[in-house]
Amino acid sequence: MDEQALLGLNPNADADFRQRALAYFEQLKISQDAWQVCAEALAQSIYSDDHIKFFCFQVLEHQIKFKYSELTEVQQQLIRETLVTWLQAQMLNPQLEKTFIRNKAAQVFALLFVTEYLTKWPKFFFDILSVVDLNPRGVDMYLRILMAVDAELVDRDVVHTSEASYFALTFEARRNTLLKDTMREQCIPSLVESWYQILQNYQYSNSELTCQCLEVVGAYVSWIDLSLIANERFINMLLGHMSVEVLREEACDCLFEIVNKGMDPIDKTKLVESLCQVLQSAGLFSIDQEDDVDFLARFSKLVNGMGQALIASWTKLIKNGDMKSAQDTLQAIEAKVALMLQLLIHEDDDISSNIIGFCYDYLHILKQLSALSDQQKANVEAIMLAVMKKLTYDEEYNFENEGEDEAMFVEYRKQLKLLLDRLAQVSPELLLASVRRVFNTTLQNWQTTRFMEVEVAIRLLYMLAEALPVSHGAHFSGDVTKATALQDMMRTLVTSGVSAYQHTSVTLEFFETVVRYEKFFAVEPQHIPSVLMAFLDHRGLRHTSPKVRSRTAYLFSRFVKSLNKQMNPFIEDVLNRIQDLLELSPPENGYQALLSSDDQLFIYETAGVLIVNSEYSAERKQVLMRNLLTPLMEKFKVLLEKLMMAQDEDRQMALADCLNHAVGFASRTSKAFSNKQTVKQCGCSEVYLDCLQTFLPALSCPLQKEVLRSGVRTFLHRMIICLEEEVLPFIPSASEHMLKDCEAKDLQEFIPLINQITAKFKTQVSPFLQQMFMPLLHAIFEVLLLPAEENDQSAALEKQMLRRSYFAFLQTVTGSGMSEVIANQGNVERVLFTVIQGAVDYPDPIAQKTCFIILSKLVELWGGKDGPVGFADFVYKHIVPACFLAPLKQTFDLADAQTVLALSECAVTLKTIHLKRGPECIQYLQQEYLPSLQVAPEIIQEFCQALQQPDAKVFKNYLKVFFQRAKP
Repeated sequence: MDEQALLGLNPNADADFRQRALAYFEQLKISQDAWQVCAEALAQSIYSDDHIKFFCFQVLEHQIKFKYSELTEVQQQLIRETLVTWLQAQMLNPQLEKTFIRNKAAQVFALLFVTEYLTKWPKFFFDILSVVDLNPRGVDMYLRILMAVDAELVDRDVVHTSEASYFALTFEARRNTLLKDTMREQCIPSLVESWYQILQNYQYSNSELTCQCLEVVGAYVSWIDLSLIANERFINMLLGHMSVEVLREEACDCLFEIVNKGMDPIDKTKLVESLCQVLQSAGLFSIDQEDDVDFLARFSKLVNGMGQALIASWTKLIKNGDMKSAQDTLQAIEAKVALMLQLLIHEDDDISSNIIGFCYDYLHILKQLSALSDQQKANVEAIMLAVMKKLTYDEEYNFENEGEDEAMFVEYRKQLKLLLDRLAQVSPELLLASVRRVFNTTLQNWQTTRFMEVEVAIRLLYMLAEALPVSHGAHFSGDVTKATALQDMMRTLVTSGVSAYQHTSVTLEFFETVVRYEKFFAVEPQHIPSVLMAFLDHRGLRHTSPKVRSRTAYLFSRFVKSLNKQMNPFIEDVLNRIQDLLELSPPENGYQALLSSDDQLFIYETAGVLIVNSEYSAERKQVLMRNLLTPLMEKFKVLLEKLMMAQDEDRQMALADCLNHAVGFASRTSKAFSNKQTVKQCGCSEVYLDCLQTFLPALSCPLQKEVLRSGVRTFLHRMIICLEEEVLPFIPSASEHMLKDCEAKDLQEFIPLINQITAKFKTQVSPFLQQMFMPLLHAIFEVLLLPAEENDQSAALEKQMLRRSYFAFLQTVTGSGMSEVIANQGNVERVLFTVIQGAVDYPDPIAQKTCFIILSKLVELWGGKDGPVGFADFVYKHIVPACFLAPLKQTFDLADAQTVLALSECAVTLKTIHLKRGPECIQYLQQEYLPSLQVAPEIIQEFCQALQQPDAKVFKNYLKVFFQRAKP
């Protein structure tokens, strides 16, 4: 072996050596006999370096996986002998191999097993057992091999094939089934016996091997005969392990797998009940908060498994109509509820989380019962109280810097929410009464209550909105009891003063709840001023926490929108109070604004909504809108001048961002308008036209082009909606600037703007389109023809997206009835060729679909007898061939949904050609084109008949079959 290259296997080697080692590995993989050198190195223990040993196993693994069938019988025998020799050496080694080498060796053994067990090595396991006997090192390898074999045969998480095609997976599934069937017949009883011997031998002397063996039993139990494991000697041993500290977690998991095994519902109930009796008599059902939490988490998972198994049995028995057995099973379920509650309420969230599935399914059973017993009602209440308690934050929760633990608690809370929703389905009255009791008690004394209890009380009120659903948030009408309860709680919330609580979690929950129940303010509008003040002062938008300020900005915007006309009395006051929050943050380092620019967007939108929805006259609205937007325009002019003169790149970037924010804020105010009509009614057209004139000069700024163009482009999109044809005079010069020195991304974002204008104004913009059509195409092809690195994925993707945008543009032009824009270009044929190329040459079904849409539209418009001169020729020479050449390409994958859509448009194109050209088209296909493709006469006949069918769907379906047959 190349000793120099092997040095690079060490993780601490420098990059050059590592590169050389990788290249050497690739070289050995394709070499005919390199595996033999590696096999010899392993069998004779030539190398002591762990990384080289691992490397040798990798080479063998590659040989078995991809090139095994190329080996002779003798060579295959050599691989078997190598592995057995290596295994024998492990018995004598003074030192254990590193874990990663043992695992890799086990994988190689498993691969060889899968390849040879059914044919050349039926005694695989017996040979291994005869080598390892009860030697602890041998047993360790034997158990690792068993786990690797199970992973090959069963593990659903492994993607077994490099080409995950349906047929490969089906073949693999069939092979794995055959392997498992053969193992069940030939060796599983012996393997189970070996596991029993290992457990018996090592349960007190070697906990590591015992746990490994328990893991093997747990893995295999899902697909072997359960009676081999679920019998007295095995279960007694496992239960014995449940009281041994180092074994009990693994024993728990093993019992869980036994319980999880699919079986007859009556047998399953008996199995679970017998297990429960033994566990209970062993004292495992009395939970102590001080117990080892890792074990209790596994135990909780086991109890959850037993509970869910019983519920699955109950469901099957009910379905089968066996009411007597179903009743027995229900009693068994009820008997576990006390234990379930102990685990659900446990202070460790992992333990609690593991039992939620059982709890959820138990509530589902109660929901199906016609009436609940007193005990069942008590159970529902107990679950409810547990959920309320467990929703509470603990002291350790870090609100300012949320990490992994906090994220896990948020997920756990989502699980509890599902339980609460299910509780509402079982007993909505009880849930409402319980929440009301907790809420009122807590809010009466909120000043002296800990933050987490206040937060959870408000949180519960918030959660009721989803737990007790109504249409369109109408919580305060309909059911009187419910409406009264919610109204009382909301009144308490907004009048109690709790919004002043000094903790971010309580503050945020207050605002979230106020916005969720916005319909309350239609019933009791007298509370609007106090809630608005909470939003506007130190409790909300001016809170010390940036997190609260940010969330409040969004919630304030929603609150104002939802109140609509009810905001009228407060508009001027609110606009005055938010004045300082609307200021554009200067691009100076170290300046700390109250709100980020993203948050300010919501404040600008709110200001726009307040003005537009007000009952003021158009003149007053215009004045207010001008007051809102003039400071932005003035700042914009000053900042643009500064940018033109800025030398330092960081300074340029800061200024450009600031300019972009100004444009973004102006854009956002226009969201209050739905169309031109509303802009006109408010007398605001002029203000926005002034904004346009202010912002457009930024397009000619040579610095920070990407940022500035992006902002102005977005503003233009909005103005096309708000000002309609009043924007048109600005479009030509804006387009000219945006097409200068642009890159793929610029063009990609510019084309949707042109598409929007084209689709909206159609023939009105025909002269403009005629004029800018070729400049736009030149800009596009200049970028597409730029040379790119072969492996530059992002450049290739950018080009693909630009190509799609280009075809989308042509589709918009043709679809808006402006094909003359294309027809009037000097080199119309070149444009048409790009569409043919897009349909055929690029393996991108999305672009291909668009190209066929363009082609069928052009055929529809120009394909008749009075079409442009030469177009009929073009149809037969290029469009018809494209409809066959594209689907015949290997890259045209008919199993892919997007490609099928492209084929569907291809069918429409052919149908349109037939529609416009009639019998001439059929004659051309029959006598010229299809014979040139060597299509059999009877197939040609069949094709032409399908094409002439009046139902387009018939031809679409036929075309798919036609190409499936035609492709090898």
